[in-house]
Amino acid sequence: MTTTVGRPGRPPAPRPSGPAAERALSAGARLRWRTTRLSDPGPLLELLTRTAPASTGPGGPLAWVRRGEGIVGWGEAARVEASGEHRFATAGAAWRDLLLGAPVVDEVRQPGTGPVAFTSLSFDGGSAAGGVLVVPEVLVGRRGCTWWVTTATPVDEPAAAPADVLASALGGAADEHDALSGLGGPGAVRYSDGALSGPAWATAVARAVERIQAGELEKVVLARDLVAETEHAVDPRWLLGRLAEAYPSCWSFAVDGLVGATPELLVRRERGLVHSRVLAGTIRRTGDEERDAALAGSLARSGKDLEEHEYAVRSVVSALAPHCRTTTAPDAPFVLHLPNVMHLASDVTGVLDDGRPGGAPGVLELAAALHPTAAVCGTPTPAAAALIAELEQMDRDRYSGPVGWVDADGDGEVGLALRCARIDPDDSRRVRLFAGCGVVAGSDPVAELAESDAKLVPVRDALGSA
Repeated sequence: MTTTVGRPGRPPAPRPSGPAAERALSAGARLRWRTTRLSDPGPLLELLTRTAPASTGPGGPLAWVRRGEGIVGWGEAARVEASGEHRFATAGAAWRDLLLGAPVVDEVRQPGTGPVAFTSLSFDGGSAAGGVLVVPEVLVGRRGCTWWVTTATPVDEPAAAPADVLASALGGAADEHDALSGLGGPGAVRYSDGALSGPAWATAVARAVERIQAGELEKVVLARDLVAETEHAVDPRWLLGRLAEAYPSCWSFAVDGLVGATPELLVRRERGLVHSRVLAGTIRRTGDEERDAALAGSLARSGKDLEEHEYAVRSVVSALAPHCRTTTAPDAPFVLHLPNVMHLASDVTGVLDDGRPGGAPGVLELAAALHPTAAVCGTPTPAAAALIAELEQMDRDRYSGPVGWVDADGDGEVGLALRCARIDPDDSRRVRLFAGCGVVAGSDPVAELAESDAKLVPVRDALGSA
């Protein structure tokens, strides 16, 4: 890559400095993109089983899908690695640099067409996991009845028609797909404690409650991890498909070995409008409809959960306000029903202020402004982050960090990496699962441990129990 400048119509963005920026700006070749319409090729995630390799790293499957719509990709035309406190700026500046002067033919012109990159960034700037921004060689997308295929190729190489590239990929993989008759699972799974055992984590929650009651902070989100060791290598396409099937209303994602189905949208930016779905306050479902209806009512009236939710909504509104002409949040949350749990949820919306110097911020800039929200960190943020570092005793990796996609206009969708697992890049038979809970003054450590167990269920069920 060359010197980073803003895309046409925007002033140059500040160029990040340091080793992370140097790595980012040396990655990838100058690219051309072409997007064309496509006849329905079949379910998006099934395309990955026929085209993407079973890799957790470069070239592996990329996905952002909800209720059958979204985008999937494979191959790696460019890759940006970013780390440290400036990882958002590094990724964003490198993306703008890739786009500078790039030839683009887009016959569809919708959010998600033309140049698109997938991204996954660590929760904490100090994490060794860092983050990535990946441009797939081939991307297939669906919105409603509209399908498209996008190819990214080096400008100095001949480029075939995108539909021909897709047909070749599907045709070349047909025999293997037929022989496999679908993807195999990981076989037997053995689980073990991560950084803390369940009782030790509950003790950490009790200590957090004491600190909150002492007035040091209002809320903190504590996470725990679980390690799964499998008989066979975990195929990210298989895990992704299982999660998407079980949780169709969530955003199912796969980026660089991070696979999950998140119910929480950090930010969507689309044609000047901003949307964020905030979740905070959780109760486990029983499977009995009448009992679950009663539990939903108790959740909606729970002082502890409403307090936790209010902190989370307030943090999102406060972070978006400087970038928007108007922001709107509901007076009260609704109860979001998922197969395993129910959450208090609020949809926050805004209209971007395009009169700001430099124009309206892109989705990566908005994600940087929002992260970390009170839903994954706490309130006030500095005190909560310090307590997390003290009590969790682990690196969260990319759990609860931003994950999603961005296009050339700065539009895109970025969720929080929840209900997810990271497949070990060095040993695909080892997987880390994560769950976190919001702790406030009225929290009960035993109840929080049970809630964390419920949040581990999606990936545990997808992988298979011991």
